[in-house]
Amino acid sequence: MKIKEKKHKEKKDKSKIKFTILAIILITIFCIALTPVTFQNDTYYTIKVGEHIAKSGIDGKDPFSWHENLGYTYPHWGYDLVNYFIYDIFGFTGIYVTTCILTIILGISIYLVNTKLVKNQLFSFIITIGVMYMIRGYIAARAQLFTFILFILTIYLIEKFIETKNKRYVVGLIVIPIIIANTHVAVFPFYFVLYLPYIAEYLICVFAETIIYRKVETIILKIKMNLAKRQGKEELFAKLEKEEQELENKIDKVKIKRTKELQNPYKIKLTKNPNVKWLIVIMLICTLTGFLTPLGTTPYTYLAKTMAGNTTENINEHLPMTISQETDPSCAIIIILSILIFTKTKIRLSDLFMIGGLCYLMLDSRRQVTMFAIIGSVVLNRLVFQLYETYIKKSEKELIKNITNKVGIAIITIIMLVFSYYMGKDKFDDSFVDESVYPTKASEYILGHIDLGTSKFYNEYNYGSYLLFRGIPVFIDSRADLYSPEFSGKQDDIFMDFIETSSIGKFYGDTFEKYGITHVITYKNSKVSMIIDKADSDKYTELYRDDYFVIYEINK
Repeated sequence: MKIKEKKHKEKKDKSKIKFTILAIILITIFCIALTPVTFQNDTYYTIKVGEHIAKSGIDGKDPFSWHENLGYTYPHWGYDLVNYFIYDIFGFTGIYVTTCILTIILGISIYLVNTKLVKNQLFSFIITIGVMYMIRGYIAARAQLFTFILFILTIYLIEKFIETKNKRYVVGLIVIPIIIANTHVAVFPFYFVLYLPYIAEYLICVFAETIIYRKVETIILKIKMNLAKRQGKEELFAKLEKEEQELENKIDKVKIKRTKELQNPYKIKLTKNPNVKWLIVIMLICTLTGFLTPLGTTPYTYLAKTMAGNTTENINEHLPMTISQETDPSCAIIIILSILIFTKTKIRLSDLFMIGGLCYLMLDSRRQVTMFAIIGSVVLNRLVFQLYETYIKKSEKELIKNITNKVGIAIITIIMLVFSYYMGKDKFDDSFVDESVYPTKASEYILGHIDLGTSKFYNEYNYGSYLLFRGIPVFIDSRADLYSPEFSGKQDDIFMDFIETSSIGKFYGDTFEKYGITHVITYKNSKVSMIIDKADSDKYTELYRDDYFVIYEINK
């Protein structure tokens, strides 16, 4: 009998291993299909900033704009430096391959964290594919891709520490914020947000215990009894002692009732885990890790300064999310609410806080859809798997066993290969640099015909990073914080001057005069270009024009 059970267990283990290997291979293929070939504007400045750090160190000043003495915080100096070394050795191909590798690591990390925490494979795989699909627009050669991996690992380490109190998880929890403070300082505060749902659940349990079990009333009675004893009031002491006994009996009954309720709650599972006390200590220790960086106090001040400025109100990814325009996260919210409302599924209070907080952040800033998807995957997985166990009698292990036969593997592989091809087919002919977005040919003209030592170019936000990558000093680029007074140290709000000028909220001629602009490079179909061509051409000399860009020199 034992031999048969052993063989049955071995078959199950083989099925699990087979599915894990299959899942990792298919996730890898899907992640490669999702990774864009064409780079975003931030990629260009990260390479150039990394080059500057390698040659000159972190000097706190911006070397790429022609504006004088702009203060720069180098918010992801570590990532920039590594990015530059990769580019210096392998070129754009190296940057692309690195982005593919980071995307694959992210996908596999989401899958493995889900399988470890929720103890299922099939739903972890399906949810991982859904998460990667949802965040496809944010996959790019940027520091955020690296920190996505760190955040999903943080959730794993927090939950495993709460479960086991093993010290090895503490090491990871302390190392991660140090890495974040040196690779993507803007999200350093978010690391601590991930602790809050667990701490909030613990504090509510402590508070509920104090109220429900009347500990305050018990303490007061004991103080009265001690006073009565000291004063020799035996009758009062006996009366208070009787009251204490009655209260203790009442508390015992409440405890029994409360324990039964907690064992089978209606919707929200509330657990007081004593290990969370140590988690609070770990979080407090981690708050000091922001000093382990050459950036000084930047990890503690960067986000506050950013929120105080105007940049977040004018950059698309920072704007509030419109539910009607964001199908993927809206569907995820509907699925979670439907499971909670219409089924017997229960949710942990910490998970409820986590998904609620992430939902709020996402609605406040659309870029947080990434955190909602990545971190929320664990919560959704728990709900879906619990739903499956409640209503489907077949175990997940048996399901995995059936799927990992030759037919099941073939079907899953074909479906994922077709889906991956569909997601990646439009990228086959893409180049690393999109000439319709970035002034590749115009930059060649500038470098060959214009004296950069005496010229001051007005350019637009979206391709400023490419210009500085080519060695052309810029008016503005996608390092938005650099051009706001909160960071630049100047009274002029360069960022808002650009926003108002590009939208013709301010007359471009006034901006050009204010900053001493000598040359203008702009999209040929921009508002500034069209007005210059039709109504103001006598003040400008057109030096260059191609299919996408035009360069003017301002007549003296």
